[in-house]
Amino acid sequence: MPARTSWIPYALIAPSVLFLGALFLVPLVQTVWLSVSAGDGLSLENYRRMASDLNFSLAVKNTFLLTLVVVPLQVVLALAMATMVTKLDKGRDLVLWVLTIPLGISDLAAGLAWLALLQNTGYLNSALYALGIIQGPVGWLSQETPVALFFAIVLAELWRATAIVLVILIAGLQLIPKEFAEAAEIFGARPWTRFTRITLPLLKPSLQSALILRTVLAFEVFAVVYALGGRNFPVLAGEAYVWQNDNQNYGVAAAYAVLIMAISLAATAVYLRVLRTHPEQLP
Repeated sequence: MPARTSWIPYALIAPSVLFLGALFLVPLVQTVWLSVSAGDGLSLENYRRMASDLNFSLAVKNTFLLTLVVVPLQVVLALAMATMVTKLDKGRDLVLWVLTIPLGISDLAAGLAWLALLQNTGYLNSALYALGIIQGPVGWLSQETPVALFFAIVLAELWRATAIVLVILIAGLQLIPKEFAEAAEIFGARPWTRFTRITLPLLKPSLQSALILRTVLAFEVFAVVYALGGRNFPVLAGEAYVWQNDNQNYGVAAAYAVLIMAISLAATAVYLRVLRTHPEQLP
């Protein structure tokens, strides 16, 4: 029987492998090839043009700054919300449903929603003017207000993408046996001690998954930034879009895409190394 059924797992996983090969590996190889192609042979000319682009250094700085601010805040917020939701006795499903509504909204739609709130004629300026706090429309999203624009993008990203971290952490919290916390409570451990000595260590695999997912997506952020700031806040994915569509230079756009992939892979390797969990440490 084992010999007869040994091929079944491979047959079941074959469609997924073919799907990934057709829609991921082939475009990946084509993008890498395009990034090193120039003229009749291989060249690093596309990478040289990317590095000499006026917006390159600013795009790198903005992308890393946005990632370093947004991802930790999202993890802290999601961890607080997940802890609160798991302690609810009634209405847990309703609260979780409300908190995860942003998951059903596209990146661009979320950006446009925050644009309607924060633009010169938006709801925020209208409310502040009606209250007499401002004398006229304030440009929160202009090139002259880079700090306000940055925090507007941070707020939009926090609202849009914290829910995915919340779902991952709630799933991880539900895997932790309650007996551990109950035993620690019997021996006099306080709530903060139980959280830091029991919950967090056992939640490490879920935190690792959430951090990898959100960091990779943060390096690829585009639609929210484009909707709120346009070219006033350059990011790596936005520059790839500009070189592909406005400049019609697919080689430099591919170089930007390969750079984003390399940064994402490096961040993933760091998380896998730093948050490595041994089998005996799993809940």
